Amino acid sequence: MSSPKFDLTGKVAIVTGASRGIGQAVAETLAEAGAAVVLSSRKQEALDAVAAKINRRGGKALAVAAHTGDSEAVERMVSRTVEAFGGVDILVNNAATSPHFGPVLGAEESQWLKTLDVNLLGYFRTTRAVVPIMRARGGGKIINIASITGLEPMPWMGVYAASKAAVISLTKTLALELAPDNIKVNAIAPGFVKTRFSSVLWSNEEMLAKILKLVPQRRIASPEEIASLALYLASPESDYMTGEVVVIDGGQHLGSGVALER
Repeated sequence: MSSPKFDLTGKVAIVTGASRGIGQAVAETLAEAGAAVVLSSRKQEALDAVAAKINRRGGKALAVAAHTGDSEAVERMVSRTVEAFGGVDILVNNAATSPHFGPVLGAEESQWLKTLDVNLLGYFRTTRAVVPIMRARGGGKIINIASITGLEPMPWMGVYAASKAAVISLTKTLALELAPDNIKVNAIAPGFVKTRFSSVLWSNEEMLAKILKLVPQRRIASPEEIASLALYLASPESDYMTGEVVVIDGGQHLGSGVALER
């Protein structure tokens, strides 16, 4: 049972990229806190499985496939949300892609365009679609999943990192512009998280060993740990917080030199 402080009963949340990983964990966590949740990603079948899991547990979940690269699909998904649950109070922008892993100058322009279209413009499209509804309801919460790579350079991930740096900038600008509407906009910047999306990093033992040397806690996060932070940002407990980027990376940003071997 969730804490009364983080009770989301009566709230409606949209979570993009919700078929697995961080998005799935966030959707399940918000549903456990009482929110009606609309799960969105590209593939309906994968979403249906997550929604069924939430509904079996007594939650309220609706699966609506929508590619965030398609403005019309996004608008339809938001309309379905309003039809099913009456409005939107919380948006978690999580859908992401990373088609290039390697030096920045080795990336094709098509890879840049795909990354920016999903990771940045996708967030813009969903936000644009929900803000009028949030305004009509007197406010809302928008949570953008960014990345520690948007704050700290990381080899081989420059294209993805650039998109996440842009998400951080977008978060701060939207927070400023939407504050008069009582819409709070914050970002989460995770470090290494054990998801299928990041499996190219942690599934290789040699690479995992290198990664762990960068993290003072000497481990990578679970999706559920990121979801717990999202719950705080979605809840009334964070009502005086907007325009912030919350880093959750096991101390990675501190620098590996501060971690003492024991």
